[in-house]
Amino acid sequence: MITLKTLPLTPRRLAAAAVLASGLALPAQALDLDNLSDADRARLHQEIRAYLLENPEVIMEAVAVLEDRQAADQAQADVQLVRANAEAIFDAPGDWVGGNPEGDITLVEFMDYRCGYCRRAVSEVEGLLESDGNIRLVLKEFPILGEESVAASRFAIATKQVAGDDAYKAVHDALMTYNGSMTEAGFTRLADALGLDANAIVAEMNSDAVTEVIAANHALAQRLRISGTPAFVMEDRMLRGYLPQAAMQQVADEIRTQ
Repeated sequence: MITLKTLPLTPRRLAAAAVLASGLALPAQALDLDNLSDADRARLHQEIRAYLLENPEVIMEAVAVLEDRQAADQAQADVQLVRANAEAIFDAPGDWVGGNPEGDITLVEFMDYRCGYCRRAVSEVEGLLESDGNIRLVLKEFPILGEESVAASRFAIATKQVAGDDAYKAVHDALMTYNGSMTEAGFTRLADALGLDANAIVAEMNSDAVTEVIAANHALAQRLRISGTPAFVMEDRMLRGYLPQAAMQQVADEIRTQ
């Protein structure tokens, strides 16, 4: 017996199912939906409406099927985007690399220092790196929340270029909890507190080298269709939005069993 659950839902199949389910006596050609008379079409519409009102769960089933298909299509499109931009995603020279540099999985994070969800994600990512132990982390400066975001990213990138990776990580962590003004004066105080050469870092903030890193990350995000933060790439998967540690670990486990 063919039912609505044994065939993918389409408008034609739904119409046919409504006719069969209702027991409506229509001519043999009634299921030929391209050749219905006006009267039969009106009666069919009435039966479809009645069927859906009596069986509203059918609509939810159809929506669920559609959402699953759209998610699968999006995931496949994301795989292609990641593969086409792999070098820029995973091996850009201006990015900070942490975690386990020899890890079997690379996690890339696009972040903004003024993004509340990015701040929430810090403990989740750090927890993942600590508990898993085999994940390489790449941080991408992606300031999208105004001038203060851009200034904070410039300061962080300038720190990396002037003082190296360890100094960058210290500044990055500090900025993720920093509630002061994202201004030159604020950055100078922060650098001084961390024992860094504030004058040298501030002088580098507006350099072409810093600008190029931010521009490259924005161009990459556009190609990947990333418009918000945080956004993650884990191997060939795009993880758009905030994820708790357990969810990221689940994705990592799935990747390892592929």
